[in-house]
Amino acid sequence: MDESKCIACGACTEKCPKKVVDTYNAGLAKRKAIYVEYPQAVPLKYRIDPEECIYLTKGKCGTCKKKCPVDAIDYDQKPENVTLDVGSVILAPGFEPFSPAGLDNYQYASHPNVVTALEFERLLSASGPTHGHVARPSDGKDPKKIAWFQCVGSRDMNRCDNAYCSSVCCMYAIKEAVIAKEHAGDDLDCSIFFMDMRTHGKEFERFYDNAKNKSGVKFIRSRVHTITPLQDTGDLELRYVTEDGALKTDVFDMVVLSVGMQIPAELVSLSNKLGINLTPGNFCDTGTFTPVETSRPGIFVSGAFQGPKDIPQAVVDSSAASAAAAELLSGVRNTRTKEKELVPEMNVLGDRPKIGVFICQCGINIAGVVNVPKVVEYAASLPYVEFATDKLFACSQDAQDSMVDLIAEKGLNRIVMAACTPKTHEPLFQETLTNAGLNKYLFEMTNIRNQNSWVHKNNPELATEKAKDLVRMAIAKVAMQEPLKETELDVNQTALVIGGGIAGMASASSLAKQGYTTHLVEKGSRLGGQANNLFHTAKGESIPEKLAEMVKDIESNDRIKLHLNTELSNVDGFVGNFVSTLSSNGNEETLDHGIAVVATGASPYTPSEYSYGSDDRIITSLDLDKKLMAGDPALKKLNGALFIQCVGSREPERMYCSRVCCTHSIENAIELKEINPDMNVYVLYRDIRTYGEKELLYKKARQLGVIFIRFSIDNKPVVKTENGKLTVTVTDHVLQLPMELEVDLVTLATAIIPNTDEKLANFFKVAINQDGFFIEKHAKLGPSEFPTDGVYLCGMAHYPKPIDESIAHAKAAAARAVTLLARQKIFSSGTIAQVDQANCAACGVCVSICPYSAPSYAEKGRFAGKAEVNPALCKGCGLCVASCRSGAIHLKGFDTDQILTQIFEMDEAV
Repeated sequence: MDESKCIACGACTEKCPKKVVDTYNAGLAKRKAIYVEYPQAVPLKYRIDPEECIYLTKGKCGTCKKKCPVDAIDYDQKPENVTLDVGSVILAPGFEPFSPAGLDNYQYASHPNVVTALEFERLLSASGPTHGHVARPSDGKDPKKIAWFQCVGSRDMNRCDNAYCSSVCCMYAIKEAVIAKEHAGDDLDCSIFFMDMRTHGKEFERFYDNAKNKSGVKFIRSRVHTITPLQDTGDLELRYVTEDGALKTDVFDMVVLSVGMQIPAELVSLSNKLGINLTPGNFCDTGTFTPVETSRPGIFVSGAFQGPKDIPQAVVDSSAASAAAAELLSGVRNTRTKEKELVPEMNVLGDRPKIGVFICQCGINIAGVVNVPKVVEYAASLPYVEFATDKLFACSQDAQDSMVDLIAEKGLNRIVMAACTPKTHEPLFQETLTNAGLNKYLFEMTNIRNQNSWVHKNNPELATEKAKDLVRMAIAKVAMQEPLKETELDVNQTALVIGGGIAGMASASSLAKQGYTTHLVEKGSRLGGQANNLFHTAKGESIPEKLAEMVKDIESNDRIKLHLNTELSNVDGFVGNFVSTLSSNGNEETLDHGIAVVATGASPYTPSEYSYGSDDRIITSLDLDKKLMAGDPALKKLNGALFIQCVGSREPERMYCSRVCCTHSIENAIELKEINPDMNVYVLYRDIRTYGEKELLYKKARQLGVIFIRFSIDNKPVVKTENGKLTVTVTDHVLQLPMELEVDLVTLATAIIPNTDEKLANFFKVAINQDGFFIEKHAKLGPSEFPTDGVYLCGMAHYPKPIDESIAHAKAAAARAVTLLARQKIFSSGTIAQVDQANCAACGVCVSICPYSAPSYAEKGRFAGKAEVNPALCKGCGLCVASCRSGAIHLKGFDTDQILTQIFEMDEAV
């Protein structure tokens, strides 16, 4: 298969005579000889399995080659060895989902209505076998009751030897249940069977709470042992034990197995060949302070191979690994860089519009609902349209090359693309225009997938008419479009990092190692932040020792300018050219810098519950760490110690999990047990959230005799001090009876609360969420940057996280910043506001209303005192345009005449 030609149309796999199951459409069993590679970038690519292919094994068939419309099938391809001379290697080989086929008790291999979560994702997908309609695989009926089983292939030493937690399964099960109810309606009964609900990510706990209390998803704390199929009905009977010990029987239409992640055997073999150490779970072994470095220097790791993780953390890791590699290779940056040869831009000013219209089928996403040929025929009949055609996948490379050729051949000077969302694909198509010699703003994209075929999938005729309307409106607008220019800006090669904790130091160190002068600003008198109060990591590394090494590296690095006891008092400027004012002890200093990294950290919550402050024996987790670091001899004499989890977290006023507390308490519980094996140690918890291989710590604690007792938010433990005795009363979740524990020490695992800094947020025009944490550019794809260009985010200012994740996040922020710094020159968007100063009334509304401070008053010239817009600051939001009382402000690319033209074309449809 020539992947450079493959457009993932599916013609090959649909015609493959070896009828097993098409993984592209269903994925409910084995694969065909031709199968889709899901991890590939969109569009997906198909591959031929040489062990399954009839042609390659017997010399017969060849149907796929005959049916392929782009001649991508090549049976003569031979394995090729390529030798590369590189300075570093990044491993991102991913994982494989656990296969439950060997678990006979769950009936996965024998019953069609037992599916994995990945297969259920396909059922929910608009491009799946049921086009997003939830239907039972056995008979196509609408299910009334669906059950999800958690921890299938995770946290299980009996049936799969995967003792770790896969980290992502709880959240994807909740997501699937919520979406299923949205698709099927409130009558659908969704139940999730779980041991511990691990919603430890940003906004995850709130999503869990809403799923339970608003969406009506049921959560049942029980691990079902066996699924019993009911003959001739397709139904599935479950027998399980509830929290109060009662045996219940229930019948479901479908069961979804939330399968975990595991490392495939071939990857273990590759690691051995590379000489890389693996963990007990066969993940890549890394250090807490070197989270993306393997045991072999120069080889780095990212993604799920480093440990089970979700998309945001995998994205963070990928950037962190690139930063680590860049640190190593900074001395040879750009020595092998090749400049792309740009096609000279054609001057089309004053030319009659000659519009090319391209309609994307997007496989079956659009063409499965919209009559694309009719839309093409209609578009060709509209004014100024010189050429119209359709593409199977317009975003594929061959389609892009074809568009470039057609623009030249037909003499097109404006392009309309009717496809999916501009949010993800508009830059790609604009680049195509640039490659064809057209100004990239002579382009209009309309979304006939998300806003049409997906929402009108049950009414193809209506969807087709709506597609015509959307295309007609786009054509009318682009006909009035003119070439736009982008302003070139120099990028100051200096960086500013705000916050001298673990994340701030790691980010500053990475930027400096990559060759950039970095100013590190810390408002306190010393570096280290909250890490100064911590004993050791989950892997047993001494935090004071590692922290001292980090501080020494910062202080000895000539490229890092350290500012202690210093705060930001003002920020002016824009991306690449910020001017910040630093205040220290009454003195002010002005600093020019190109980028800024926000790493302002977080602080521990001071509890008001559990009698904290009334007795020296009731302390916080950080207090216990201080005792452990000091080697307090009193700890050896303790007869009983007790930890209470979720103190201040997962409450209505703080509806988030602080992520690190469970692991931290279990680390310290183990430490106390090792100091005194006879000590009675208790952990009172709501859900144990030792995600990833931290689960092994939980297992170790139980083996050492640490006793775990669950409590609910409605029935919290009661801490009392009477007659010199310290007692804790808690209701045992098994016996359902209160029990009183007499202990010598109570440790409260308190919440992590953000160092909310609204002044800083206003300086850089960034947002803060309802919990006080900074809001990133994109929850999954932009976790290390802000929507404000040139400003980046890392550490606990983003959300609570352990040291290894904070350092990875810090390096990721540095990597993202270097993508800007390394360019040295950048271009602002052409879609910006412009003031007709002759008509400006100088009322100042635009100046006061702009969230980016782009408009200001001109200080010189004939229009002094009138408004002007800084193109580097303008984001093209149009707020000033809509607010201008005199109509003096225009938004390039979205001017009034263009908008009205679209509206008039819409009125024609009505």
